[in-house]
Amino acid sequence: MLTAQSRARALEEMSDGAGLDLLVIGGGVTGAGIAVDAVTRGLRTGIVEMQDWAAGTSSRSSRLVHGGLRYLYQLDLHLVSEALAERGLLMETIAPHLVHAQPFLWPLRIPLIERGYSALGVGLYDLIARFRGGHVPIQRHYDKAGALGLFPDIRPSRLTGAIRFYDARVDDARLVIDLVRTAVSYGAFAASRTRVVGLVRHHGVVTGAVLHDLEADREITVRARHVVNATGVWTEQTQALAAPTPKGLKVLASKGVHIVVPKERIRGRTGLFLRTEKSVLFIIPWPDYWVIGTTDTAWSEQREHPVATAADIDYILDHANAVLRSRLTRDDILASYAGLRPLLQPLAVAGDSAKVSREHTVARVAPGMSAIAGGKLTTYRTMAEDAVDFALGAERAKAQPSITRRIQLVGAVGYEATRAQAGPVAGRMGWDRHRTEHLLYRYGSELPVIAEMVRTDPDLGRPLAAAPTYLRAEVAFAVTHEGALHLEDVLRQRVRLAYEQPDGGCAALDEVGAIVAPLLGWDDAILEREKEAYRRQVEAQRAAAEAPDDATASALMESVRTA
Repeated sequence: MLTAQSRARALEEMSDGAGLDLLVIGGGVTGAGIAVDAVTRGLRTGIVEMQDWAAGTSSRSSRLVHGGLRYLYQLDLHLVSEALAERGLLMETIAPHLVHAQPFLWPLRIPLIERGYSALGVGLYDLIARFRGGHVPIQRHYDKAGALGLFPDIRPSRLTGAIRFYDARVDDARLVIDLVRTAVSYGAFAASRTRVVGLVRHHGVVTGAVLHDLEADREITVRARHVVNATGVWTEQTQALAAPTPKGLKVLASKGVHIVVPKERIRGRTGLFLRTEKSVLFIIPWPDYWVIGTTDTAWSEQREHPVATAADIDYILDHANAVLRSRLTRDDILASYAGLRPLLQPLAVAGDSAKVSREHTVARVAPGMSAIAGGKLTTYRTMAEDAVDFALGAERAKAQPSITRRIQLVGAVGYEATRAQAGPVAGRMGWDRHRTEHLLYRYGSELPVIAEMVRTDPDLGRPLAAAPTYLRAEVAFAVTHEGALHLEDVLRQRVRLAYEQPDGGCAALDEVGAIVAPLLGWDDAILEREKEAYRRQVEAQRAAAEAPDDATASALMESVRTA
């Protein structure tokens, strides 16, 4: 389990005299994947994150596990092949409870010619997927009437037909949290809200790190045989701790924005894949809403809290409305969010972020320290394998190879059996089909744990009054099993009301706070501070969405952080 207590023990264990084989800096999907890879090879592993797990890029993505159809049209066959293989592993072995096949419709506008070359591209996509693993239905072609039957909200003038193809979707933050929990279950030490403020060096070799425990406001020193920098858009700042002029990677931060709209505002039974003048736009269905995005623009402001601006939101609305009959407006938006992609920059020059490669690279920063950057959420496992191989060196990596192709995450072990037994469990608990699927797709084989919590305390079986999609037990589980330390952690990365309700979940604050406070030992004063801090964040984000540019929006978020 991941708890406040396990975090405190992890910091004590990491700072004892034994030291670590590997210290991972960064608790996004790449760092969490590295921790799983390292600990399952038998390495004494620690991982630290300065915010909550997945609080950066890894909770602000398009929530897709995909090969990257657009990269196929850029002839990046290696990246597509690698990503499709990883998609298959995630769907079938590693996290089948979290990663699910998702159909998309690709509207076609030019008769014959466009259908011909698009069919070849999607056909190659399907063929690669079949050879690399992960079976999903192959492409299917529709005429105009058939396409409109699948997705009535497409403007008839915007298509002559369509191709349906499959990728997969995932709750990105839950994937990261389950990775961290899996690493901990194998013996890794994990501490969120822990910032690396310095590196320990001996005769020029990095031999550990100085950590600032942000919860207890104290510093501790951790010894490690190797340190891996997996901090994404913070890569260069972390590298700078190694030496005044460190070697390493250069990373460009590219902002990707998404909006969330109610399910009833768009009529369609698949997702939509739309080509734009700059990139692509996805309209992705979830059980209760649609996620629409993304953008791709350079970001040079503070990196802890990137936000959508008025221009970003207008861009997405304009491109969606060019295809949809729904005519979405700002009043339809439940939430918007922005994430920063860490794109490798081959040269230290400014440029169009959309042209920077998505391939990942591992590099030596200094003796005893390496850095990894680039890549995408789908390929986190291969990135992790490469990072640990690099840290071990060729000879040791061959003797202690990665086994993560066969490692199932928490919630995946025994998932098929739990799924088969879900009906009787749901019957005893009084859960309808929607509730049962919601819980299965979030907790997998840990569904009986939720059921037992409710049996022990029936009050936890009640839905949240302001967010009935979620049970009160899910809020408790966020603290007792998933390491939430603050209300923000619960509402952003676990019970994701921050991205699903117009008020960011503020209407549920009192109820959520009442569940969380006794579990974390808060008194009334601490609880009120937590609620007020969260309300200020939500208000700043709402104001930022009306801002004309990145600098103004960023300043609004900074004002909350420094208040």
